[in-house]
Amino acid sequence: MGLNVAVTSALIARLRDDLFAAQFTADTVDSLWGPDAASALRRGQREPARRAVAATGGVGVLATLFVLGLPVPTAGLAAALPALGVDGAEALGLVRLDGELAMPLLDLRPHAFVDALGAGSWWIASDLGEAALRRAIPETHVLGVGGASTTLAGLMVGTKVGRVLDLGTGCGIQALHAARHAKHVVATDISGRALELARFNAELNGVGNIELRSGSLYEPVAGETFDQIVSNPPFVITPRGEGVPSYEYRDGGLVGDALVASVISRAARHLAPGGVAQLLGNWEYHDGVDAFERVTAWLDGTGLDAWVVEREVQDAALYAETWIRDGGILPRTDEFDALYAAWLDDFAARGVSSIGFGYVTLRRPVTGGPTLRRLERLHGGLGNNPAGLGVHVAATLAAHDLQAPLSDAELTRTAPVVAGDVTEERHYWPGDEDPTVMDLRQGTGFGRTFPLGTALAAVVGACDGELELGAICSAVAQLLGVDSDELLAEVLPSVRELLTTGFLGV
Repeated sequence: MGLNVAVTSALIARLRDDLFAAQFTADTVDSLWGPDAASALRRGQREPARRAVAATGGVGVLATLFVLGLPVPTAGLAAALPALGVDGAEALGLVRLDGELAMPLLDLRPHAFVDALGAGSWWIASDLGEAALRRAIPETHVLGVGGASTTLAGLMVGTKVGRVLDLGTGCGIQALHAARHAKHVVATDISGRALELARFNAELNGVGNIELRSGSLYEPVAGETFDQIVSNPPFVITPRGEGVPSYEYRDGGLVGDALVASVISRAARHLAPGGVAQLLGNWEYHDGVDAFERVTAWLDGTGLDAWVVEREVQDAALYAETWIRDGGILPRTDEFDALYAAWLDDFAARGVSSIGFGYVTLRRPVTGGPTLRRLERLHGGLGNNPAGLGVHVAATLAAHDLQAPLSDAELTRTAPVVAGDVTEERHYWPGDEDPTVMDLRQGTGFGRTFPLGTALAAVVGACDGELELGAICSAVAQLLGVDSDELLAEVLPSVRELLTTGFLGV
């Protein structure tokens, strides 16, 4: 059932007032049921949380109805939403009435975050999930705030810009984030229901600089350019065939990873000079072919700077299991087994052995051709990034721009300094005076580890922001009894990498 858009404006204002008054916030909701029940809820089990909120007043009624997706007495809802009222909630399409009970029609929950501009919070409406529906989700399902959407939001560069394009907005979460640092956001989606919910969420949260357009990918913005593009596209690799559900929020309708290839290859014509595009994606590993060879082919000819970070690889079977289960289809059922076979048949026919997942950052040079091409695998944990990875991404692009045009001679005249989040680790065999392994470890960003040789360790250790790099290298060469030019040739490529990735600053 859709939102009643004809009556939303006045009623949404009342709903907003009620949610404020009830203190329906992420912290309040989390405190209702505690960490153990929250963990159970993430596993799709509502009962521990339901028990915890059984007698917690108005905010408990709202959490039960809109977060847990359980019915509540109409009298309790009337008390929790005094301005909107039960009739108003029904008119908005939030609930349907069944005797003395109000049944939820939407998921509506608080979402708190911290980005480069500071802390913020919203209420986000989306479709009810599998636990509330008690069945598999429909193909038209509009997803709420999930792991992928929070990942992209955290990755988003928050530099002040004029125009942002949110490609495939869904419930509008990326558009809301972009609206904090952009003058104007254009958000597109092929799903009319997604656009309804995105419009509702923008109005509920008082955000007025988002323009919604209907259409597939770049079609609604033909001929337009943007300072920033963000996209959590429908990148899930799904077999094409009868009986295989095609979920609008995750399936782009193309074979394999062609959807991600298309988004990348067409980005250049919609980026203004200096503009940055950021998206999530999957890429296939074919038998005997590294996925990065295929991603490189997508990037070639775009004329864009590119930085691709692979965060995870799943084998074909695990990938199939993950996404079939994501649709709410239970294992050990005939439907699950049939879909599992379809997925594995598709992968086998196309020679797909595994699938990578990660982040893509693209940038259109202001002048000239591209200077940045990084494809790297950074699996495992991240550093401590309270404001998200976007700050690190922006700093990495800026650091690359600073050091890339410098000749080696010019680089030696800079005075690098070790970043404040960097520590050095040394490992010794028992009884040895000299370390067998030396590493630099980054506390923020991607939590990188960088191996050190003796010369590089000595050079980095002397980088205090006062001494020029050339003077440091000359002193280290003399200390180690090696040729100064040879030491420079050894350490300068590593210094450039350490500058780009944020271990060193200038």
